[in-house]
Amino acid sequence: WRQRYAVRSGIEGTVCEFANGHGMRQCRYRGQTKAHVQHVLTAIAVNIERLSAGQLPDEPSPSRPPTAFQNHLDHKGIPRSRSWRALNS
Repeated sequence: WRQRYAVRSGIEGTVCEFANGHGMRQCRYRGQTKAHVQHVLTAIAVNIERLSAGQLPDEPSPSRPPTAFQNHLDHKGIPRSRSWRALNS
């Protein structure tokens, strides 16, 4: 289950990026054909952005900064457990 969900979590991040970052919640055009063209062109643009940023699909993404909760745990000296994704890698 964890291995299957790890794949899905990567896909969910991409879907979230499209929905929130590129305005894909609403189509600019009417009709299924025109909407499909918009989605394909947006996907091409995102791929070009990723390639120009130097982040290839096989390379791991840069680590994110700690969250406010993680900073709180560190400040209080409470050990935090590792992510289950990191444990299976």
